[in-house]
Amino acid sequence: MKRSLIAKICTVVVILGIAACMFVIGRGHTVYFDAKEIEYNGETLEPGYRTAIFVNGERVARLSAGDRGMATWIGQNFKMTVEVTPEKGAEAVSHEVSLKLPYNMDGIVLNVPALLAGAPEEVYLSEFVSLATEVSSGDEEIVTDDFGIGGDI
Repeated sequence: MKRSLIAKICTVVVILGIAACMFVIGRGHTVYFDAKEIEYNGETLEPGYRTAIFVNGERVARLSAGDRGMATWIGQNFKMTVEVTPEKGAEAVSHEVSLKLPYNMDGIVLNVPALLAGAPEEVYLSEFVSLATEVSSGDEEIVTDDFGIGGDI
């Protein structure tokens, strides 16, 4: 009886340990990359002419100024390579970036110019929030019956 209870408790502890590890290791994130200018400390940080984002050796985004790209990532330790071409015809400059993704965010937006400029996390990292648009009653299309269907014949 006592042996059975100890075995059950050990089983529950092992399962909870595996669940905690999977939560940390297997957490999936959608990471969005913004190539938009941003104000920081009175300075305007502008994106380069072209920005290429590589994750796991694969190009996941090629951004011009104002564009947004995305990638999915499993885990908390995010690594990417950012190649920035400052102006048309110039040589691309490569940057290796590693950062910890927050546990509590599903959609994470990284502002690439702020990230590369060394701005603090609260400047370059934000949560993606989808803007739902409401249709007002004035915008609804009214369909009239031109074929006499449903009316008196």
